[in-house]
Formats: sequence, C-alpha cells, structure tokens
Amino acid sequence: MEYTRLGRSGLTVSRLVLGTMNFGSRTPEEDSHAIMDRAHEHGITFFDTADSYGGPPGEGRTERIIGRWLARGGGRRERTVLATKVYQPTGEWPHERGLSALHIRRAVEASLTRLQTDYLDLYQMHHVDRDTPWEEIWEAFDVLRRQGKVLYFGSSNFAGWHLALAQEAARARHFLGLVSEQSIYNLMSRWAELEVLPAARHYGLGVIPWSPLHGGVLSGVLRKQREGLAERSGSGLWAAALAERREAVEDYETLCAELGEDPAHVGLAWLLAQEGVTGPVVGPRTAGQLDGALRALEITLDPDTLGRLNALFPPPAPNGAKPAPEAYAW
Repeated sequence: MEYTRLGRSGLTVSRLVLGTMNFGSRTPEEDSHAIMDRAHEHGITFFDTADSYGGPPGEGRTERIIGRWLARGGGRRERTVLATKVYQPTGEWPHERGLSALHIRRAVEASLTRLQTDYLDLYQMHHVDRDTPWEEIWEAFDVLRRQGKVLYFGSSNFAGWHLALAQEAARARHFLGLVSEQSIYNLMSRWAELEVLPAARHYGLGVIPWSPLHGGVLSGVLRKQREGLAERSGSGLWAAALAERREAVEDYETLCAELGEDPAHVGLAWLLAQEGVTGPVVGPRTAGQLDGALRALEITLDPDTLGRLNALFPPPAPNGAKPAPEAYAW
C-alpha cells in the first residue's frame, strides 16, 4: 500500500479510500465486515462513510455496521482513519438537516454512538449549507475539536469558491480549517479541474474523488454488456453516459486492452497520477473487488498514454486550450 499526507495536515492515510456506501444496502453485514478486514490486510487505513448511508434518514445503517465491526476490537479502531459526514436529513423535522450548530451537535453524537467510538478522525460536510453562516459552522466545529470528538474537518461537493469562503472564515478565527474536499472526479467528469482542484491545491486540501469510475462506466461496461455481466447498463448514469460518449468509452476500453490492463484499474491509476489527489474512494461490493482495485497502485501511465486519455476525455476548457484555472481568463 502507498501512503500520503491528507492535504497540508500531518495525518497519514492510504492512497486508496474504502468507501462504504454499499454496506447495508447492496452488501450484507457479514460481507461488509469481511471487506473491512481485507482492507486492513492490504494496508488500507482510510475508511469513508456518512450518516445517510445504508437506508432511510435517521437509521444510519452503514455506520452501525461499521460500529459493530470496530467493537470487535483487535486494533480495528486504532488502525483506521475514520471519516463520516454531516448535512443530509436525519429525520422529518426542519432542524434535522444542514449545518446549523444544533444539527451538527446532534448529528455527531448520533454518529459516535452508531460507530461505537469516542472520536472521529475526519468529519466532512456532505454539502455546502447556503443558509448557515460560516461563523456558526466553525464555532460548532471548534467546540467538537476542543471536546476531542473530532480531529480534522473536511468538505464534500463544494465549489471552488465555497472552499475559499470556508478557508478564509477559518483563517479569521485562526483555525486550521478544512484539510480535504471530497468531489466527483474521474476521466468522464473533469469539471473539478476548473476551480475545485486549483482551490484545493492553493489552500492545501487533499482531494478525495468519489465515483472514480463514473458509476461503473469506466470499469469495462461495454465488455461486460457483451458478456452479459453489466448490472446497471440500461438505466441511470450508465445509460446517460453511454448515450452521450459511447465512442469514447469504446476507444477507452480498446486502449486498456492494448495496455493489458482492466479499465477499472486504469481509471483509478489515472486519478492517482493527478496532482493534489489524495486517493479515490473505492466502494467494493465484495472482497474480490477490493483485491482487484489494488492493481491500480502498480500501474504507471506514461506521457503517451496520459495524452491519449486526455484526447479521449478532454478536460473542460471554456476558452480553448488554456489550463485551469486560467481557462476562465480571456
């Protein structure tokens, strides 16, 4: 396993992040526990979850599964950098969502109980709250840090200017502020390169890409369709992406075949090669899928291959070929 620092912090994390969204919904508890044990066997230390994963609002099913695994002991908690999130609804009442001081206080206590731990390594805002002032958010987070309940704070699904607002508000209070941003980012969705990645690099935030394979489209979906193995290719994200960029996906799978590599592993390797990326979130449904993802750490994409990938899935550039963030300038 490879390790790196999370942004400008001193926290060391694995370069693959174990995503747990499937736990309790698509993956039974026993299998989820086996996947987490396998992750530790491989040296994966960074686990990502959310209070909204696994079922209806307020249940926290995924966190409960992780908590029961941590409670088995054997150094599981000590070896894990544990990250969860706050923002999504936890009930039907208006105050049971967002980033108000009230909701943050209640949500963190509920997450700690479900996870069966007395502290979180990383507490992430699942979305920006446009109705709550940053002074209130940082004050609430400061209380949690002083209480020893949270060590680091991160964001998810923030625009670049949201990162700037958050960091400048933290700077005014002499706080460390955010250390990470979790954003959708992959070969087919490169919008984060326009402002999110430059802002993250400027403020020293580690970038944690979610949906690194664009919902599975970059995992060899066309080959799987031919072999009758594709599960979701007829609807949702897969269908929309294929309808729009089928030729590029076909060429991508051909390129991966030339390299002798699985498309999923190439997609992860491309993310690992991007400046500022801490590590992609991989969300295996089985231990075997987790085993396969480690191949991405062994793949080195040469300049020619990176150039071919850029040609297939070009970065967004509003003003021609200028790189971000200068792409906005004219």
